[in-house]
Amino acid sequence: MKTYSLSEILRLSQKAIAKGLVLAVTTLSLFIASDLVIPQSAAAYPFWAQQTAPETPREATGRIVCANCHLGAKPTEVEVPQSVLPDTVFEAVVKIPYDTQAQQVLGDGSKGGLNVGAVLMLPEGFKIAPEDRIPEEMKEKVEGLYFQPYSADQENVVIIGPLPGEQYQEIVFPVLSPNPETDKSIKYGKYSIHAGGNRGRGQVYPTGDKTNNTIYNASAAGTISQIAQAASGGYEVTIQSTDGASVVDVIPAGPELIVAEGDQVTAGQALTNNPNVGGFGQRDTEIVLQSAARIQGLLAFFGIVILSQILLVLKKKQVEKVQAAEMNF
Repeated sequence: MKTYSLSEILRLSQKAIAKGLVLAVTTLSLFIASDLVIPQSAAAYPFWAQQTAPETPREATGRIVCANCHLGAKPTEVEVPQSVLPDTVFEAVVKIPYDTQAQQVLGDGSKGGLNVGAVLMLPEGFKIAPEDRIPEEMKEKVEGLYFQPYSADQENVVIIGPLPGEQYQEIVFPVLSPNPETDKSIKYGKYSIHAGGNRGRGQVYPTGDKTNNTIYNASAAGTISQIAQAASGGYEVTIQSTDGASVVDVIPAGPELIVAEGDQVTAGQALTNNPNVGGFGQRDTEIVLQSAARIQGLLAFFGIVILSQILLVLKKKQVEKVQAAEMNF
């Protein structure tokens, strides 16, 4: 067996350490580069809506599935033109108002600003306009926004978010209308549009578990015998129930306790405040896909009516002149 001197052992150790450092730096660089080149999608509310309701975000009751996790009801507005011509680009604006001074509970229990997101359900054939069709003045309003179809076969259902709420309380969707002259499956007429807007985190995960952005209630009736600070933040509330058993309710970091040791509680009684400041809202509206030929026909009809009225007035004046001349004889 070959033996090494102390100097050789030190040299080999230094070489091994150097190789380890090079490997660690290389791995870290590749990790950072991969996130920059191929950024990972955020597991936020649009993602969860797609996972829980892959077919359509609108339930048979008319409710958009985002309301299943975002339990707070907040106002949302949508603005679209009353009518549009075929193969034209127009703005659909979803407004998500809220107090920008409000701060929500984040996942780690700290406070931070609210994000916003929206879902827009357009009629069949309508879709987000390609970049080369968007007018220059509209490009300034949608710069930096990424509109994602709800699924590969539903270009007319679009989601976006999360976005910083301070900048995007109004989200502009550049929409391209279909052309019934080239797509025979599309007809002229009135269509419905459904929009939903969210601000802030949800109170329930799609799995049914509570987030730390909601009220936590007592699971049993009894006396609070102990409140301990949890190692990961939050609290462990021990309730001595009336039958002598002890129940421990774990409360994550975020909600604030509104009870103390020695308090009597009933089953279902709130142990914390409600930290939620956000919510979800939806609005329905209508739009008319108008035929240019119909407008031209309507204008022609108005022109004929106006001309007829003018001719009738002139004829009436002519008759009055004749009658006046006959009265002079």
